Amino acid sequence: MTRSSSGKKNFRPFYGRELLLLAGLCGFFLLAGTAYLFWLPDVSELKKKNPLETSFMRIKEKQSLAQGKKLGRTIIWTGWDGISANLKHAVLVAEDGGFYQHKGVDWESTRKALETDWKKMRFAKGGSTITQQLARNLYLSPSKNPLRKIKEMLIARRLEKELGKRRIFEIYLNVAEWGRGIYGAEAAARAYFGKSAADLTPEEAAALAAALPSPRRYSPVKGTRFMEGRKSAIVARMRASGYLPEEADEEEISESLEVLTSSGAAAEAVPAPAETAAP
Repeated sequence: MTRSSSGKKNFRPFYGRELLLLAGLCGFFLLAGTAYLFWLPDVSELKKKNPLETSFMRIKEKQSLAQGKKLGRTIIWTGWDGISANLKHAVLVAEDGGFYQHKGVDWESTRKALETDWKKMRFAKGGSTITQQLARNLYLSPSKNPLRKIKEMLIARRLEKELGKRRIFEIYLNVAEWGRGIYGAEAAARAYFGKSAADLTPEEAAALAAALPSPRRYSPVKGTRFMEGRKSAIVARMRASGYLPEEADEEEISESLEVLTSSGAAAEAVPAPAETAAP
């Protein structure tokens, strides 16, 4: 601290140090953010190697351990031909109708999501494609922040370039979470319906697809009003997209959905064994 000729205290040296410190911190965070964004995983190994563990799985299990609980993991890898076309169609119309048209990022959906987030002043809507969801599940975290979103997009573009649509969708259907410790179509089909993923009906497939946005909150076999409406909407979209015959009987579909709802109690009792099947 110094005094000027007028006798007043001069704080300029301290201000200078604070500005230097602030500039240094900004530079550090800029470098750290850049390094985070541009360090991308090597996804080429996924062409032939089936991932039996994801970043999401590890995070969820650590969270459970922190609460004094051990979370089991059931994942039974099933190849593309072993998964019902009904489930593929239901997931497409529910999660990413433009999957086969975009290159990893649906910019129109992203724009709409940003507009919604801006209006609500929070991250209310993600607008992520199936490829982005896979990138997040495999390598990132559920946290919602702009840096993670950008990195998710960069990894998604790399996945599209290296793997192609069919392989991306196959991996997604095998690692997506469908309940506490339940990952992938085969494990979900067995846990909720007691059958293989290859044998899922359109209504069962719609029920599984309806739970995907929040699989721990919504069960495919619990008949809440929200889930019933979502399942019916997915079946309607499947029909409108040509995945179901136009002449399918509406009453028959309604009865099927009621059967799924009434079977909820039985499915609830099915434990999720801590097993991991080899690919």
